[in-house]
Amino acid sequence: MTSLGSTVGSAGRFLPAFVFLVALLAPQMASAQFGSLFSSPPVPPAPIPNVPAPPTTAIPGTGLGTASPGASLVAPGGGVSAPSAPALAPSGAAPALPVVPTIPPGQVPLALSARFASNAPVITGGLYWRVYSDKPDQSGVFKLVKEDKSASPNLTLPPGGYVVHVAFGLANAVKPVQLRSETVREVFEIPAGGLRVEGRVGDARIPSGQISFDVYKGSQFEPADRRPIAQAVMTGDVVLLPEGTYYIVSNYGDANAVVRSDIRVQTGKLTDITVTHRAAVITLKLISGAGGEALANTAWSVMTPAGDVIKEAMGAFPRFILAEGDYRAIARNEGKVFEREFKVITGVDGEVEVMAR
Repeated sequence: MTSLGSTVGSAGRFLPAFVFLVALLAPQMASAQFGSLFSSPPVPPAPIPNVPAPPTTAIPGTGLGTASPGASLVAPGGGVSAPSAPALAPSGAAPALPVVPTIPPGQVPLALSARFASNAPVITGGLYWRVYSDKPDQSGVFKLVKEDKSASPNLTLPPGGYVVHVAFGLANAVKPVQLRSETVREVFEIPAGGLRVEGRVGDARIPSGQISFDVYKGSQFEPADRRPIAQAVMTGDVVLLPEGTYYIVSNYGDANAVVRSDIRVQTGKLTDITVTHRAAVITLKLISGAGGEALANTAWSVMTPAGDVIKEAMGAFPRFILAEGDYRAIARNEGKVFEREFKVITGVDGEVEVMAR
């Protein structure tokens, strides 16, 4: 997978080793971000800030500004409301770096900070710093010298050459640093933004846990065989991404209520996306007569009119989330087969009874 959002500076005579290190880091970052959202990776990920809803003018702990309501983009089977992006969070002159503490003999201070762009405020949280030696050891490994999760760390290191890597979610930047005797101050630029998604059916918000989102790089209309860069993102989660175009696959339930939508992430902005599904929740029951009890041990298949199987289940009251359209319910009980055609209307949840006769 192509490394996302890397910023590489000139390394002079250290360039060969530096390029080799970047190649080693790129795959690490993709897997690390997946872990930062959903699992525990081998390498600690950049923390995802807990962002409350509704959005405010600035996202605490990151420096991200929020997006304001904007135009609506519609995709087959549903749609997505994509807000426009406002100005960055309140800016101004970058705050002065903290005073560097007393330096032990034989050490050189290294003051680090990151911002979204040259004229943007510093990033105030969600950063993960790692400092490597710029030369591999005898086994060919670039030694990890220090790591830090503060927004603007002040580190002390022996004189020499290093490679500094900073991650902000899935966005990252890399820069070579040479320490001699005086304090070195490095400001990294990370052109990144945040993405937060929720789903709705009509005016009703889909409860958390019933819907999840996969995020892919690029547009859904670009021919490519891609894997998601973030999977099973839940309502309210903030995914930190390099600036660019992405598409979201919204999965409401586990049947066929799926919507694909292109979105744009902008530097220094938190973009709130609302995906609209045209679907409903349907419960099936097999009964022997009007008003009768549902028959247990029933095997169910939900099919399209053309005979394509959408979903199968077992039980007296199987529950399906289905996209708007026409279907056939097939019930198998005690060696007999029963069926009924039914229609799903957006937002109209209900029961479909199949008569066992």
